Amino acid sequence: MKVGSSVLACCCLVIQVLGLALFLRGFFPVPVRSQSRKSSMSEIPAEPWAGKTSNWTHLPHPLFKRVVILLIDALRQDFVFGVKGKDHMPYITQLIEKGSTLSFIAKATAPTVTMPRIKALMTGSIPGFIDIVVNLNSHELLEDNLIWQAKQARKRIVFYGDDTWIKLFPKHFVESDGTTSFFVSDFTEVDDNVTRHLDDVLKRNDWDMLVLHYLGLDHIGHLTGPHSHLIGPKLYEMDLVLKKIHSALISNQDDRSLPSLIVVCGDHGMSEAGSHGGSSDEEVQTPLVLISSAFQNKAGTFKEPEMIQQTDLAPTLAVGLGLPISKSSLGMLLPAVVEHMTMREQLRFFHLNGYQLCKLLKENLKAYEKDDGVEQFKKAEKLHANWIKLYLEGNTSEVLTNLGRKLIKQYLEALQKLSASLSKQVAEYDIYSMTVGAIITLEMFFLLILGIPSALSSKAEFDLPLSSPVFSLFFYMTCLVLAAVHVIVCTSAENMCFFCSISWMMAMGIMVFISAVLCILLSVLGKKILKPKPSHEKPNSSMSTWSELDLLLLVGTLGHVLSMGASSFIEEEHQTWYFLVNTLCLALSQEMCRKYFLVRKRNRMNSIDLDHGAQGDVYINEVYDAHKKELREERLSILERFIKDNEKWIALTSPGAILICCRLLRPLNQTGIQWIHRSDFGHWLTSSEHKAELSFLVGICLVMIFILIQGKCSLVSKVALLFGLLGAYCYRAAIGHVLYPWQQNAKDLTKGITEARFVYIFVLGILITGIKDLVKSHVMGTDPKAKTMGLWEVYSGLILLAALLFRPHNLVVLVLCLLIQMILATFIWRILKYDAAQITIMHYWFGQAFFFFQGNSNTISTVDISAGFVGLEGYVEIPAIFLTAFVTYSGPFLWSMHLLCYLSGEINRTSTAVAHGCYCYAIIRSLPVTVYILLVTGLRYHLFIWSVFSPKLLYEVIHVVISAGVCVMFTVADKNHVAKSEL
Repeated sequence: MKVGSSVLACCCLVIQVLGLALFLRGFFPVPVRSQSRKSSMSEIPAEPWAGKTSNWTHLPHPLFKRVVILLIDALRQDFVFGVKGKDHMPYITQLIEKGSTLSFIAKATAPTVTMPRIKALMTGSIPGFIDIVVNLNSHELLEDNLIWQAKQARKRIVFYGDDTWIKLFPKHFVESDGTTSFFVSDFTEVDDNVTRHLDDVLKRNDWDMLVLHYLGLDHIGHLTGPHSHLIGPKLYEMDLVLKKIHSALISNQDDRSLPSLIVVCGDHGMSEAGSHGGSSDEEVQTPLVLISSAFQNKAGTFKEPEMIQQTDLAPTLAVGLGLPISKSSLGMLLPAVVEHMTMREQLRFFHLNGYQLCKLLKENLKAYEKDDGVEQFKKAEKLHANWIKLYLEGNTSEVLTNLGRKLIKQYLEALQKLSASLSKQVAEYDIYSMTVGAIITLEMFFLLILGIPSALSSKAEFDLPLSSPVFSLFFYMTCLVLAAVHVIVCTSAENMCFFCSISWMMAMGIMVFISAVLCILLSVLGKKILKPKPSHEKPNSSMSTWSELDLLLLVGTLGHVLSMGASSFIEEEHQTWYFLVNTLCLALSQEMCRKYFLVRKRNRMNSIDLDHGAQGDVYINEVYDAHKKELREERLSILERFIKDNEKWIALTSPGAILICCRLLRPLNQTGIQWIHRSDFGHWLTSSEHKAELSFLVGICLVMIFILIQGKCSLVSKVALLFGLLGAYCYRAAIGHVLYPWQQNAKDLTKGITEARFVYIFVLGILITGIKDLVKSHVMGTDPKAKTMGLWEVYSGLILLAALLFRPHNLVVLVLCLLIQMILATFIWRILKYDAAQITIMHYWFGQAFFFFQGNSNTISTVDISAGFVGLEGYVEIPAIFLTAFVTYSGPFLWSMHLLCYLSGEINRTSTAVAHGCYCYAIIRSLPVTVYILLVTGLRYHLFIWSVFSPKLLYEVIHVVISAGVCVMFTVADKNHVAKSEL
């Protein structure tokens, strides 16, 4: 069966996406959880007592009457304990310095995004890394948690703030008012909607637990970063909220009643770029301040905050409220919270915590009895029983007190070891699902590799031997073997396997597919090995001769793939691409010099006829025929005439100009890990002191964008593009990023919804115009220019969308991207006559480099989610995901779209150029993800698997998904070309 190159590439990438999805489902496992879903009072262990059964089988009484959780999203520890805290949070600073609080630095684990962190705070468990994917759409939390336990104990819970809580704990609150957590351009109303309830709720006595989740600080970070002038006023606002709550609780507190507790904490921190999701110290270290009159006797004993785990809050709050500790909790009780209690009560608390951890370890580790923590806990439990016996016998000597202190120390050591053991067992990989997904991915990659000679031939088609599986005994034997393996694995597996949970019909279908593709691969490989090559057939020059540039592109691409096995190369991947792009520019400069200065000399030396030397000028002129013909088609402007007259020298300096552009982009956005803390030019531009400079730069960039892309658009699209770019500037002025020329400072700021939707209308108009031209060229077979113009108009619409969504200083990246594309297309590729494969790889390299020029990295914290809410009143899932993904991958995506426009529009290209480009693009996107899933499988127990390798895996998989969509566009354009050529 003959299959076109572009069709084969598209199908392989789409199937790879399905295989990668199955691999991800196995790689990102379900976290360690208790097999029994919820705790109950009947499961509370009795107090140890030597020789007898203690009559203390119930939970201790609560330590606090009321608990207020003041959760400030993205609150870094230095915002409270550092200089910013002293300057902008005077009330909490005063409480801390007086020693009337318990202060800690709570360390969160990656991923540092809101929903997994709320789970960690309320369950004490470490959520799975895949929770970052579902962070945008949270579902009900079925795991045992503090909120559920409080509701079961008939405690009345009131909540105001991030509606993620309402999604996680539906019908748990007697009163609630949620605010969307993803509309990041709003940092005022989102907090005012929480604070407006305080006066009323603090006067009432009909609640036991109050949860407040403020989002404004996080939104400011996403918009302007941690050093913005908006941070200080927001911290002061939060300090006033704390003061109001604390004052109200003190005034309403009765001397005879239990004290109240205020918990001030953050769910995660904030990176130097203003985002979160990674594992840097700024993102994982959050403040935890416990305020209560029970701690008043600590005045004058201020000390530096102790480092604890964020999961320690859940068991501490459970003990404080007199509730069972969540079954899946990995945390340990904070000793400072209970040290004012009697010795017997303290021992009871630590015994309950240790018992719960031992039970959880037993359910997740077969040889749990050999664990050091379990052994130490059993020893402490025996000593505890002896202590209780002495205590109940009335022994009140100092020996009993010293023994109790020693026992507490043993319990704490046991708790630390148990918690550490559980953290090591935090996840179990679904190896079977990973294996099946990896096999599917590998098969598609090898099919692409084996198809290279045929797919990149002049016919651009591949003979797919579909009959091989049907008439092959090996196919049926493979199906039986795989089916047997599936039955054995699924019936003997102790842990839950996702691939075993799907229907048997679907599983068998996947097994048949794997067997069929394996037979096809062996058939193709066998033909290539056994079939002799005709002696009269000349080898394909593009495959047999390798230029220096070909070797550079091959070695650079393979070198980058191999470098992904090292965590440091992943963290600093931008350096790899910067080096490769710079090296490519030098190679292009060498090729250009060789073309201009060596070709003529070589022709003269090899000439037999003396007059042949005079033909050198003719040869040089022929090199530029295609470009000159295009110039003659239009009336030459002054600039075009200058370019024509000085084409040689412009072409010679073009690689250097590209090199300068790339060097200018590097200091714009610091990325990676090592230098992310250093200020960059982007920070300087976005600071409030330089708003005038930023406004001027944005205006210049928008004008340059119009100049660079309007040339190939229709008159209607030019007008729409002009108004769209004006709307983009108006949007940024409306939200306060830039100023109008007549403005001195930003006033009357809005969300810019009207302005953004104004731009969206023009984006859709340009896209529809381009698609209409493409359909017309396909159906009616009109002038080839209609197709070229249609593709360029689609590309222009995407550029306009990027101009709206990019952060204002990143418009420089967009302008230089367009400028480099213009230089390459006009003065390098057409002159040097590179084939589609070479041009495709160059596009890929530049696309990867521009991914990092934007400020992206391989950590989740650099994802700009604020772009997903431009022009939206609230959170709308599908548009938000699309816009966020578009901005994140706009570098590779825009370069791939330019590749399609260039290959389709070149009049001297063969009819198979688009098909060849699509096939090469599929291979260079399939190669890194295929190798990387093998690497992460082997490195799944690496120290940095969750902080470095896992985020990179998500980036790669999403990139493949986008690349599959790009290949679909290539396939459609390729079919248009075929239809046109047949006519």
